[in-house]
Order: sequence, then structure tokens, then C-alpha cells
Amino acid sequence: MSEASILVVEDEPSIREVVTLYLERAGYRVRSVEDGTHAKQILKKDPPDLVVLDLMLPGIDGYEITNWLRSKSDVPIIMLTARREERDRIAGLELGADDYIVKPFSPQELVSRVRAVLRRTMGGLQEKREQPIVFDDLSIDPARRQVIVRGVEKQLTAKEFDMLWLFANHPLQVFTRGHLLDRVWGISDYIDPGTVTVHVRRIREKIEADPSNPRHIITVWGVGYRFEP
Repeated sequence: MSEASILVVEDEPSIREVVTLYLERAGYRVRSVEDGTHAKQILKKDPPDLVVLDLMLPGIDGYEITNWLRSKSDVPIIMLTARREERDRIAGLELGADDYIVKPFSPQELVSRVRAVLRRTMGGLQEKREQPIVFDDLSIDPARRQVIVRGVEKQLTAKEFDMLWLFANHPLQVFTRGHLLDRVWGISDYIDPGTVTVHVRRIREKIEADPSNPRHIITVWGVGYRFEP
């Protein structure tokens, strides 16, 4: 994990310095910039393993960067923001962010979130040792982190893929939101369970022929979700 590289995009110098310091102490290679323009230049030339991204940036804001990056890559994104409203958090997750931290925050909490995300995206679920799972209309390849639906490749974020892979490996098992947070995010105490709902909806939109009447990811009312093979 010490080889992982992180890009910190934050316009407040004091926050940028503290975040950089704590991540470097945790063993990560860190680059930091203060605006979206410089962030895009780095992301084009030398993409990191993870991006810590402030939403309120001068010029190109964090939402625009997330939308642009998700059209090109599944690099994990952890958003930093002073906005506490639920609609702002959901907007970030809908764009494809993997996690969302509200300011003020504990730097050590941020390190824990980074570690949890990278543990999943850089082999924490041991995808490379697993074989692809194939259903009638759905193929999930963990080595390539590739999802094929009815012959068409679908782009899933890191968290979306990890959740789908967990479901597919445990068909018919019912997972509560708490279980999914523990297994996919790894630090459920910090995360709103509504995050799971957002990710399930996004996965359904990508793999289900009719997301409002899903075939694979079924809601078990009052409990959670299960995967129908």
C-alpha cells in the first residue's frame, strides 16, 4: 500500500498541507494542487491511484472534475466539502465519487477512508485470484474489473464494482446496509447508510434491463438486498 499515489486537490493551504502531511506519514506518495485546472493536467498526464478532491474550487469545481474524470477513468475519488446537506452528498455520489467527507474532519479519519478505498481497489478483495462470474446476461471479470451486460461493457466506479462483485459471490444471501458498508467500505461508523442506496440505484441503472423492476439486485424490504443469479 505504501506505493499508492494520491492527488490532493484543495484550495485552502492549511487543509492541503495537513492532508498531505498525514497521507505522507501513512506511507503514500502525495502530490497536491490548489485548483481544478492543475488537477486536470496531472490526471491527464500521470493519473494517481486515488484523488482527494475539494468540491469548492476556483475555476473548475470538484463536481466538474468528477464528471470529467468519470467519463475517462475509474480512479477512486474521495470528496472533501463544507456542504453538509444530504442533496450535496448524493449529488457527489451520483457523479461517481467513492466517498464523501464533510469539513471539518479528522485527518486520521481521512487516512482511514483512503486506506479502506485503496484496500478494495488495489486488491483488498483479492479479485486477481478470482475467476470471472458469468450469468445469462451478465459477466463480471475481477482481474480486469470489467462488467459486460448483454454484450456491452459497462463502466462502474470502484465501489460499484466491489459491491456487485460481493453480491455475485454470495447469490441469494441477504445483505443489510450495515453489512454492505462493512464489507465494501470497511469503516461503516463514518458513512451514512444512504450511501448504499445510492450505489445500488447506480448499479441497477447500469446492469438491469429495467432498473425499476430489477432482475438481479432485489430489495428485501425492511432488511436490505440480495442478488438473484
